[in-house]
Amino acid sequence: MEIHRRTFLRGMGGAIALPGLEAMLPGELRASGKVSGAPKRLAFVYAPNGAMMDPWRPKGEGKKWDLGASMAGLKKVKNEIQVITGLAHDKAKANGDGAGDHARATATFLTGMQARKTAGADIRNGVSVDQIAAAKIGRLTRLPSLQLGCDPARQAGRCDSGYSCAYQFNFSWKTEAMPLPPEIDPRLVFEQMFGSGDRNQDAESRKRRMMYDQSILDFVLEDAKKLQGKLGYSDRQKMDEYLTGVRELEQKIVNAEKFAASLPDVDKPTGIPALYKDHIRMMYDLMVLAFQSDTTRIATFLVAHDGSNRNFKEFGVSEGHHQLSHHRNDQAKMKKIAKIDRFYIDQFGYFLEQLKAVKEADGSSLLDNSMVVFGGAISDGNRHNHDDLPVILAGKGGGELRAGRHLKTKQSVPMANMYLSLLDRVGVKEDRLGDSTGRFDLI
Repeated sequence: MEIHRRTFLRGMGGAIALPGLEAMLPGELRASGKVSGAPKRLAFVYAPNGAMMDPWRPKGEGKKWDLGASMAGLKKVKNEIQVITGLAHDKAKANGDGAGDHARATATFLTGMQARKTAGADIRNGVSVDQIAAAKIGRLTRLPSLQLGCDPARQAGRCDSGYSCAYQFNFSWKTEAMPLPPEIDPRLVFEQMFGSGDRNQDAESRKRRMMYDQSILDFVLEDAKKLQGKLGYSDRQKMDEYLTGVRELEQKIVNAEKFAASLPDVDKPTGIPALYKDHIRMMYDLMVLAFQSDTTRIATFLVAHDGSNRNFKEFGVSEGHHQLSHHRNDQAKMKKIAKIDRFYIDQFGYFLEQLKAVKEADGSSLLDNSMVVFGGAISDGNRHNHDDLPVILAGKGGGELRAGRHLKTKQSVPMANMYLSLLDRVGVKEDRLGDSTGRFDLI
């Protein structure tokens, strides 16, 4: 049986895209055993407030390198990443606009543009790289792109040194004046991915499922059984694994909702885990599922906005992150910042390991066919540097990226140059992006 990549399992109030199956390959490719060329995925993850660069930096260059202390959590995926030293975001600097590095950092990271300094409605930035890609290839998937976060979005108000909060709390921009707020509630992301597309029907379906303790899979079960009977052995196994993963993630969300509902006098959106680590990992799980099901090929994740002053008492850091980032070379503070850096890297490592574990129809992994940028637009948080940024590029981009190394540039390179090269690899050709000066094809 040959089925189309865009086949859905459907039921009342639900539609579940399928993972990559052998049955989706053209017959001649399946007969020959040649690989099909799975779709490429593009993701961007933002970590705030810079990093302690000494423990962050790898030891050695090229293929002869070791992970820095802050990156120990990436040991299992070392051959799937490249750490890039020497990228810069010039437009995150003041350039005559005075203070406001944190707002500019978030706003500039994906656009390469100088955000207009205003706290009013006349915001102006640039179109972000993810939305440039979504405008060209987003039509190929159910969702053109996915915007995730862990901090509630703010679209207005005065934030960092006279900049609109829209700059600091959003980093995906559809137009120069339209930021796309990240969704922070895993339940709403799940419904966005697997709901019917009708908000009223989805809400009613969700109520019914919760009332009778049913899964979204119960609503598409009949369609799933029909399809399973027509698939080969390996595809049936892949489908079982995929549907089990959907159910397990859904159950995590349900459990988080029940826990939140049981807390007295807590005004917290349902579906958000109580622990920050669990929240981050749940959002990463949703990204994996979105890529696995080909619900979207483009995602952004604002783990925390720049300037975030969250504390990390769970591992002994009671001070706020932003407060600590102005360490003034205080060794005790610097060690605590390094702990926070390690925390964010460990969660990113979890995400990459999940991508690596999911197999495509042709035997490659999701990580093999992904390009994931992790980093921020500040290096040393104490000095608010915007060059020599802490940046990781993970995945092999369908064989087009040179993973497993430390790439150290000979001179400062605009990060927008790398974005142009990533766009090339997903078939999107642009002459310029933000402050780009060319392409960065060394990746």
